[in-house]
Amino acid sequence: MKKLHIVLALAILSTSLLTGGVAVAQAHDNHAYVEHKEWKKGAPIKHEDWDRGDKVDYHQNHLAAPAKGYEWRMVDGNYVQANSSNFQIRAVVRIP
Repeated sequence: MKKLHIVLALAILSTSLLTGGVAVAQAHDNHAYVEHKEWKKGAPIKHEDWDRGDKVDYHQNHLAAPAKGYEWRMVDGNYVQANSSNFQIRAVVRIP
């Protein structure tokens, strides 16, 4: 019976590898522009969007200094300034 379980497990694993069913971290290009109409001042940004965003040096990118408790991130071709604790958006700037 143990051999049968091993064979079944290997069959399932090999099938998922062939069909691409195994979860693999996907690279996301934060430089490519994606329109997010829901990203407006006062609205929250989704945690998954914020977490995959790249931290931005506001000096280097000619952005205003973030308010206390806020930071800039580059997400989907936008600079987004949001509160780092409640994810409330303060500003969105499309990257030229």
